[in-house]
Amino acid sequence: MSQIEQSAVRNRLLASLPPADFRLLAASLTLVTLTLKQFLLEADEPVQAAYFVETGMVSYLAYLESGEALEVGIIGSEGVVGMPFILGVDVPPPPAGALVQMGGTALRITPTALRQVFNVSEALRTCLLRYMQVFYIQVSQTAVCNAHHSLEERLARWLLMAHDRAEGDQFPMTHEFMAMMLGVRRSGVTVTAGTMKQAGLIHYANGQMTILDRPSLETVACECYGITRRHFEQLLG
Repeated sequence: MSQIEQSAVRNRLLASLPPADFRLLAASLTLVTLTLKQFLLEADEPVQAAYFVETGMVSYLAYLESGEALEVGIIGSEGVVGMPFILGVDVPPPPAGALVQMGGTALRITPTALRQVFNVSEALRTCLLRYMQVFYIQVSQTAVCNAHHSLEERLARWLLMAHDRAEGDQFPMTHEFMAMMLGVRRSGVTVTAGTMKQAGLIHYANGQMTILDRPSLETVACECYGITRRHFEQLLG
């Protein structure tokens, strides 16, 4: 198997590394397919690998005792799934999980291989620790958003985040999945999405969502979208 070339990498964390530091990782990276509803991380299960997302989108989930899941963070080509073991936690405690909600690809690496490079590469340590800070901000802002903003504002924010991580203006998405991610009833999402559709902001049919008017969607979204995005650019560029 040929070694991954940095020039072909789409993950922003890996692409930002100095070439010498990337080469320390390259031999241990394997390109894998991410399939819809695939779990990459499950509570109380040993972390088998980290995934530097290339394309697609992964939801970081929190669970209630009933088993109901709520999305608290989104990971795309700007990030990595598998942060617990970077912090020395081999078995993520509940209630946490990572679920593929938009199929794509990722560069997979074992915990042992990533830790070895993490321990010797200052550039990789800085990059991953800054990303953890950005992700922490995203999770914190999501909690604020869920508590204080309307469903319309939250849905607009979520659609913008999904659009940022999609390959184009159209991506697979159902009302059931959006309701689960936002922690609301499906009927609420149906009504709110219907209003956006009538306004010409989005179109959806047969499990496909299309963003038609992104600037207007940004005016509907709450400030949480911009806050998270600005922090990312400040810390990671």
